[in-house]
Amino acid sequence: MAKFWVCAAGAGFFLACLILHSRFCGSPVLRNFAFQVSWRTEEILYRLDVDWPEYSEYFTGATFGVAVDSLNGLVYVAQRGDNIPKVLVFTEDGCFLRAWNYTVDTPHGIFAASTLHEQSVWITDVGSDFMILWLHGENGTEPAKFNIPHSVTLDSAGRVWVADRGNKRIQVFDKDTGEWLGAWTNCFTEEGPSSVRFTLDGKYLIVAQLNLSRLLFVAAPPAGSIGDCSVISTIQLADQVLPHLLDVSGKTGAIFVAEIGAKQVQKYVPLNSYFLSFGS
Repeated sequence: MAKFWVCAAGAGFFLACLILHSRFCGSPVLRNFAFQVSWRTEEILYRLDVDWPEYSEYFTGATFGVAVDSLNGLVYVAQRGDNIPKVLVFTEDGCFLRAWNYTVDTPHGIFAASTLHEQSVWITDVGSDFMILWLHGENGTEPAKFNIPHSVTLDSAGRVWVADRGNKRIQVFDKDTGEWLGAWTNCFTEEGPSSVRFTLDGKYLIVAQLNLSRLLFVAAPPAGSIGDCSVISTIQLADQVLPHLLDVSGKTGAIFVAEIGAKQVQKYVPLNSYFLSFGS
């Protein structure tokens, strides 16, 4: 028995959650195709795992979100479409386990928050009613205001990083006080960020840019001033792949990217682990 939280997302910055219990069900289908990936980078950090998942034909809708439950070695995929499973569950190695198709209407984002005592998943559902539980900021272009705040993550220094997509910037806040610490705009003149996550070692902030079909690896600043945005590496995906949201494995550091246009999730593994696995 697993525990799930279904949340509703709106234009502001909030979560609304209903708790429910559900059993998974699913049946095997066939394998999908993988989009070709080209690299444009100053430093190659990751490679595409072309064997993940084992059978990608399980992706039958537009894949909007992905969440890694590193504690249990699971990858949850949220997809949209009529008469299809809305949540798919894989192992981190790519084996399909089960699917879930009730309660969720129109999933947008998904986040795994399991503990040793409880397996839980949070889902933003833009098709349901909602209740505001927490709100920070309002619409606008000034500091601490937002235009489509689309993703949020936390670093080891206690800073909250918000992908303020409509304003083409990342805003940074103190986790405890809510103090505005600054913003990055210089990396996002072409398009705003749609997703932000840190690499496992905390050295880089991974940023997805939806319409550019691009992933950026940005140097993470030390505690203190955030300075300017500095791109270290870039993964340029094929046109119209449209990377929407991403997540990082807390065990292997692998990156899982939900691609709306390609209708699939792809896995990227750290290049150093690749060399270690083939070393003498």
